[in-house]
Amino acid sequence: MTTGTTGSGSGRPSRIEVAWRLTLAAVAAEVLVWFLGAFVAPPTSLDELTEYAGRDTAIVRIAVGAGVLAVLLVAWLVVAGRMRAGRGWARAVLTVVGVGFLMFRVGGLGTVEGPVWWSALNALPDLLAAAAVVPMYLPEARSHFLAQPGPTG
Repeated sequence: MTTGTTGSGSGRPSRIEVAWRLTLAAVAAEVLVWFLGAFVAPPTSLDELTEYAGRDTAIVRIAVGAGVLAVLLVAWLVVAGRMRAGRGWARAVLTVVGVGFLMFRVGGLGTVEGPVWWSALNALPDLLAAAAVVPMYLPEARSHFLAQPGPTG
């Protein structure tokens, strides 16, 4: 079926590519927000941790946080890659993640103190993750998941 594909010969519906790109944007936005929060936007996490626990401990905690974030983001990308390959379970996982991020934000648990621009920037990864869910459930994309073989891979 070539109708609605990306034209790249991949056989993937364009909606799947949209979901993939939104997921990539969400991951990139998450990295940007983490970096700005840790080192740029005052009061930075580094400044607050340094004041609380000392410079050496602050650096270790920031490094551990970066490592944990990297593992989570790689896992997110792996699942998104499986979704792109047509695995229904990966679509379900990304749906839970996207809706969870949105509920977290709407419920006020993701509220960030500071200027409006900082709150908006902090919300960006959550909104992108939630937006990535929508194209995965459009009719063109649904057929991509139904056409894939069993639960392997």
